[in-house]
Amino acid sequence: MHYLHTMIRVGDLDAALDFFCAKLGLVEMHRMENQAGRFTLVFLAAPDDIELAKERKAPMVELTYNWDEQEYAGGRNFGHLAYRVKDIYALCQRLMDSGVTINRPPRDGHMAFVRSPDGISIELLQEGERLSPKEPWVSMPNTGSW
Repeated sequence: MHYLHTMIRVGDLDAALDFFCAKLGLVEMHRMENQAGRFTLVFLAAPDDIELAKERKAPMVELTYNWDEQEYAGGRNFGHLAYRVKDIYALCQRLMDSGVTINRPPRDGHMAFVRSPDGISIELLQEGERLSPKEPWVSMPNTGSW
């Protein structure tokens, strides 16, 4: 398992970049704008993690700017922790067997979400190519939120 990133929702992207980059010293590694979804993602790395971030795309902070929302209530500004895993199906099965609810099953063989006991959302991403879809994941519905 490899730690990937922590996602934080921001209401003012310029102010967030000023804080994280100009003041704190993180470095913008890449940015993605999604016109259809109306959001911008900006990935930042600590100066000592730049080479690792280039190589693995981790560890980083992901700033998510939703163009139409300016304020977040109830802790919605913190998004999730993300981990790359060797076998998403095996890990989800182990978690499920241990009593963990799979909130977003890995129907696509690539991504799943679970929550910690304190409600922290955890994103699991398949290392390398996505796995071929298979049961019980393909027909498993989403549960709760992530």
